[in-house]
Amino acid sequence: MFGKLVDIANSKSKKESSQVVKTVADAWGRHNSDDIRFCLLVIINAYIKPVTMLKNLRAKGFSTLNCMLKNCASEVMDCLLDPNCRKALQCLNACSPTDQVCNYRCIASYESEYLEAFSLCVLEKNNCLELDAEIPSKPSVAPLSAFRGEALSHEVAEDLFVGWLGELDWSWRVVAGQNPAYDQFPCQFQLFYRGKSRNAFWYEPVFQVRTLEGKLVWRRRRYRVVRATVPGTFFFSVLDNGVVSKEFWTIVDVCNDFSWGLFHYSGAARAAGQAYTGAVLVSPDGMYPPDMGGQRLISALEKCSIKEWELFDVDNSSCSSTPLGIPQGSRLHAKIDVKHQKSTYDQRM
Repeated sequence: MFGKLVDIANSKSKKESSQVVKTVADAWGRHNSDDIRFCLLVIINAYIKPVTMLKNLRAKGFSTLNCMLKNCASEVMDCLLDPNCRKALQCLNACSPTDQVCNYRCIASYESEYLEAFSLCVLEKNNCLELDAEIPSKPSVAPLSAFRGEALSHEVAEDLFVGWLGELDWSWRVVAGQNPAYDQFPCQFQLFYRGKSRNAFWYEPVFQVRTLEGKLVWRRRRYRVVRATVPGTFFFSVLDNGVVSKEFWTIVDVCNDFSWGLFHYSGAARAAGQAYTGAVLVSPDGMYPPDMGGQRLISALEKCSIKEWELFDVDNSSCSSTPLGIPQGSRLHAKIDVKHQKSTYDQRM
């Protein structure tokens, strides 16, 4: 495939063609449906006609030095003088701007206070790269309409997110995911909880990252969660290493016995030019429940325009010493009773 791509590229400059070949080769090598689609769009964008969703491929990356040095000179200097932050910039500069797997692996591998300050100034405060991205509107996923025979309310929907927290030290654990950039990390623990103030609701994922230098480290994010108009849908927002991401989450399905659930999300990091979608299959212990599957799961995935084979398993084999815990005074328990499921969970463990 790549030899033919090089032949097609003869009419392009050598530098442009090399970048296209590298981007396609890296994405193709990850062997998942999202990246196969990405490869095809990159080729169309480069040699046939511009593709709107890849407009940021035409951005100039870190060459916008005038804006950076004018507005963020101290943050740029601090980052360049810090070995970890400098590695992050070198890593990001080698990625295609819209290659989310490559970009987020760099960020998760080398995150630091200097990288956060750099990104916050260059991207969020001054938009020096002149990028923009919007939350994808498709697929439009309908939320779960009823739970245990009653119409879903906003409060019950929050309880479904809170899940097992209180009975366990976490709400849910991720069994499998669909997005290759954000759902592939080992040992993903989800913490959903109500805050101290009225209507405050938070989400904290805790997960492992194997860095580009081979180290295994724990990472944690903190999202503010706000109810959307329809029960079972929510707006999430997070400051992730200096970049603001906004997401729209949908509770697609949760089994009556809390043995598994499926959550879908669409999001965008506007100033970083990144837009994405994904879905996570969750259970209390990160394992596939014995009775899970069949038509119910297939139907839930179809609502997300996802086939079962597109999910890939999360590695939950070595998850000891997880840095869990939530702020003191936060409300742990959901009002939905999961205690009667505890004995079933213990038997599975």
